Amino acid sequence: MTRAYYSNTLKTFLIDKNNNILGQLARYHTHALEDLQKNAWLKQIDILKKTFRNIEDGYIFFEFSIPRMGKRVDNIVVIDDSVFIIEFKVGSTSYDNYAIEQVLDYALDLKNFHEGSHHVKLFPLLVATESSTKNNKIKTLHELLFSPLLVNKDNILENINSCLAYSDSDKVDPNMWANAIYKPTPTIIEAAQALYKGHNVQEISRSDSGAINLSITTETINNIIEYSKQNSLKSICFITGVPGAGKTLAGLNIANERMNIDANEHAVFLSGNGPLVEVLREALTRDEVLNAKSNGIKLTKKEAAIKSHAFIQNIHHFRDDALINSQAPIEKVVVFDEAQRAWNKKQTSDFMKRKKGQDDFDLSEPHFLIEVMDRHTDWCTIICLIGGGQEINVGEAGLEEWINSLKNNFTDWNIFYSNLIIEDKNYLRDFTLKQWLKRKVKSEDKLHLSVSVRSFRSEKLSEFVHSILDINTIKAKEIYTNYLKNNYPVKITRNFHKAKQWLKEQTLGSERNGVVASSGAYRLRPFGINVKSKIDAPTWFLNDKNDVRSSYFHEEIATEFDIQGLELDWICVCWDGDFYLKNNQWVYRKFKGTKWQKINKEITRHYLLNAYRVLLTRARQGMIIFIPNGSDEDHTRLAEYYDETFQYFKEIEIEEI
Repeated sequence: MTRAYYSNTLKTFLIDKNNNILGQLARYHTHALEDLQKNAWLKQIDILKKTFRNIEDGYIFFEFSIPRMGKRVDNIVVIDDSVFIIEFKVGSTSYDNYAIEQVLDYALDLKNFHEGSHHVKLFPLLVATESSTKNNKIKTLHELLFSPLLVNKDNILENINSCLAYSDSDKVDPNMWANAIYKPTPTIIEAAQALYKGHNVQEISRSDSGAINLSITTETINNIIEYSKQNSLKSICFITGVPGAGKTLAGLNIANERMNIDANEHAVFLSGNGPLVEVLREALTRDEVLNAKSNGIKLTKKEAAIKSHAFIQNIHHFRDDALINSQAPIEKVVVFDEAQRAWNKKQTSDFMKRKKGQDDFDLSEPHFLIEVMDRHTDWCTIICLIGGGQEINVGEAGLEEWINSLKNNFTDWNIFYSNLIIEDKNYLRDFTLKQWLKRKVKSEDKLHLSVSVRSFRSEKLSEFVHSILDINTIKAKEIYTNYLKNNYPVKITRNFHKAKQWLKEQTLGSERNGVVASSGAYRLRPFGINVKSKIDAPTWFLNDKNDVRSSYFHEEIATEFDIQGLELDWICVCWDGDFYLKNNQWVYRKFKGTKWQKINKEITRHYLLNAYRVLLTRARQGMIIFIPNGSDEDHTRLAEYYDETFQYFKEIEIEEI
């Protein structure tokens, strides 16, 4: 992927013929070159040559790649110790909010993910060519990132000179800067959109030594699929990983790649996570319509949805179709997302009796899904994406039911897994199953994603949350002090208004923030936090800052069921009396009628612990934890339900707001 369509010193750019520059831009442009784009480039060239006619010491880039966003910034100019990110709106007479947000997003992307931009001054400039003159102030947003400057075609240089007055360090080497390592960590929504458009995972994922490259996992799976195909074998692969490690991205990438390699495989991405399916489908549909519109193609939302629904399917629809059709499915490669949440035998049997009229159904969901794929007479491959400690609902069987089903019913299947499944208690607890797996196959370490790329500011977030839930104060404090404190803000507060205000202050550009709480946090209602009110997931996750139903407004609260598999940049986690510390031990409760009841069942406690694990690992950039004060006037909100938990976080030395 070409980093920039055209790049040169300012001195050479000024004497380079316009047609030569235009020819280079057109050469790398992958879409049909419309007159509108050609004319916009010519106008930019003309304006920039006039702007820099007396400046020779600098470097200019046209159409500089922003890989995570799958876009390119119009121009980047490097002068002295400053990098100017320039977005043109040719012919515009106004500084539109969407355009300001766009150029700020480009600058944020460079700041967060481009190694060369971590320690240089970044100045975003929006050029609305025909707009009036604005009186700009040079204002720092975050470390060396500055607020967008609003300029027209006549005062670009004036504003650039104002920025250069702040020069106080060594000059930036433009070539070293441009070729610095890029470590994009897209949101799952951005990743799905990019893959759907034909980008490959190398363009949108990290490849540094600090994270296992998702392309390696994809390559390993592709090799297993090809091996299975050539030898008429049935195989099942378990991709494991810490929260936020990119399991869903890996699954989407595999499904996408297999569709491109061989359409006859009919690869499909299946998920039982309703909100995830709804959000990704809606995001892909909206993006497809917008892309078509920008290319002058008329495409209805309904038409776009047909394609996105085929790419991402609800696992229950796949299951229901297999119930009424005894033939092998058309798919040869299926990716089961969040496979640990598949139902056990009791839950599946109860559901089949109540909803499907199948009184004699006695299989677990993993057993049935493997049986469906086993109908193929030649070959097939199942890829299960497994999160350790992520079962959050009654009847979710976890990895053990998949292994049990294979051990007892499908011993001829080839099994591929990482050894972490055996070593980590969050994946597999049954000693007999561990021993059977060891004898059955050789493990494949490339199938485990060990580093969180969701929380790109700190790869230690998952380990930090794990130590918190283990009540390992010393380890939690050590991780927080050494890895999170200066990179990944974590705050606590007893004031919900302050928590929401903190979220707003942290959020820049199109970054998203929102409020989450446990589905059992019933006694947060006095603060306006009503977890019983169901959100519309696509609206909450995708709609903009003007929609009161979106996450930005903090009026609707997402629970662990809404947000598992998804993420926001900044999150407020609201803590209630369903899960609190007493004498340095977790107390597990549910609210029924007018009072709290203790939870005694070990499996139900496990689900509640995992619910808080999910909530605490959803933020990409930082979070604030709201733990309310108790009330002497309300027996359901006594101080003892909150105070020790709050003090626990204080002992870890998390700052109070």
